[in-house]
Amino acid sequence: MRVLLIGANGYIGRFVADRLLADPAVQLTALGRGDDADVRFDLATGSPGALTRFLDAVHPGVVVNCAGATRGGARELTRHNTVAVATVCEALRRSGCGARLVQIGCSSEYGPSQPGSSTAEDAVPRPGGPYGVSKLAATELVLGSGLDAVVLRVFSPAGPGTPAGSPLGRLAEAMRRAMQSGDGELKLAGLGVQRDFVDVRDVARAVHAASLSAAQGVINIGAGRAVRLRDAAGVLARVAGYGGALHELDGPPGPLRGAIAHPRGDSEHAAPVAYPYPDGCGSWQQADVRTARDRLGWRPRINLEESLADIWMEAACRI
Repeated sequence: MRVLLIGANGYIGRFVADRLLADPAVQLTALGRGDDADVRFDLATGSPGALTRFLDAVHPGVVVNCAGATRGGARELTRHNTVAVATVCEALRRSGCGARLVQIGCSSEYGPSQPGSSTAEDAVPRPGGPYGVSKLAATELVLGSGLDAVVLRVFSPAGPGTPAGSPLGRLAEAMRRAMQSGDGELKLAGLGVQRDFVDVRDVARAVHAASLSAAQGVINIGAGRAVRLRDAAGVLARVAGYGGALHELDGPPGPLRGAIAHPRGDSEHAAPVAYPYPDGCGSWQQADVRTARDRLGWRPRINLEESLADIWMEAACRI
């Protein structure tokens, strides 16, 4: 099976590449903007015609799109998350390869949900910020393209390689700094938020399964369990051997005490957050993952403690 992987250098894309390369039946070609891609191509600026010619030459059976942007203004997010996907869909429609498309979506497309509820694929999306809007628009383009396509709505990925700007990445960095400086207490904001964390290696397994399946439409990929960030911080402290006290500051994530609240490290100069929660998902998200089980035969295997241990191992190497 020939697979064209777009965005192989990204957080999820790296693990998808590893998973696909481990399958001896897969012939993998990586397309992206980096120098180490097999083929250099920028989806946000390249033409569908140029991509079509490449598809006709390589003739993949599956195209996996892990590319996209998680930060930036509305214009940049739209260019990299929506226009780029429009280019992929149009190129696949023009091409004679007949490839299946596996698109990586995200839980921010749903927006806030009722605390205690599990969000299923038939929920009405109400994204609470420009990132979720740009990803939802991409999903709608894929679903309306007429292609053999599936969108995996990934909830909150965790594990090795977790970006430093993510909540768990900022938490690990704050703890590393506290341990390095000998601080006996750590003050953090936004620990009341609850998210469905799924290990990035399990996400890669889901992508592999979706590539081999005939499933179409939207499929949630998550652990099926919301975890309070305060509890994740406690687990991380135990894994790290941090014996200090964790003090939670009042209020939702914001620019103060930016270890958890804001993607920038320098909280004193952080710009105000445009939405109460940067991902636009409110205080609670939990996935209903029955569709992934029934249609992909997929279940998460790696628990959050193992994911956090891997996050801490990488953070500790910076001490």
